[in-house]
Amino acid sequence: MDHVLLFLKAAGIGLAVAAPVGPMSLLCMRRTLTQGPRWGLATGAGIAVGDAIYAAVAALGLAGVSAFVLAWEKQLHLAAGLFLIWLGLKTFFTKDTDKPAEVAAVASVSAAFLGSVMLTLTNPPTIVMFAAVFTALAPSSGFDPIVAAVTVLGVLCGSLAWWVGVVAVVSGVRHALGRKVRLWIDRVAGVVLAVLGADQIRRA
Repeated sequence: MDHVLLFLKAAGIGLAVAAPVGPMSLLCMRRTLTQGPRWGLATGAGIAVGDAIYAAVAALGLAGVSAFVLAWEKQLHLAAGLFLIWLGLKTFFTKDTDKPAEVAAVASVSAAFLGSVMLTLTNPPTIVMFAAVFTALAPSSGFDPIVAAVTVLGVLCGSLAWWVGVVAVVSGVRHALGRKVRLWIDRVAGVVLAVLGADQIRRA
């Protein structure tokens, strides 16, 4: 029973981490709208896995990994910023097409997943947050591998549940939008992604 409650707490934390609107939220929604739910789910799953990896690092107390990530924080912000700017420009200049987006997207769903994992991992402060989470949830007697595993699983499931919900909602309105509306969404999303990328570089 204690492990069930721990799982629910961790799932709530994973949900809370995923919920704030940011570049990854925008990316997931944009891909769902313009390319289909498979791309949206791949993006959301990648974000959830990235969160779970950081949660696992914090849970296992991998000080060396944590120190390395935090030592390279500026470089990671720079890499994330450049990637977001590139993605924003690519999104902005997307051309309207009659070709179904799902057909064009089939070969790149795995790339969307892996890219989302890597982009999530370029946010080093996340590991500090999860370290605080595990400090609060860990038993006072010390490290417990079962507690760590349950907590990481909870974070993964909570984050994934959020992204599944986002994709489901966005997919529901996707077919009600015409191609021109989706094209304008690309324009707006491209500008916002580029601005968020510039902010990442400013923080580097």
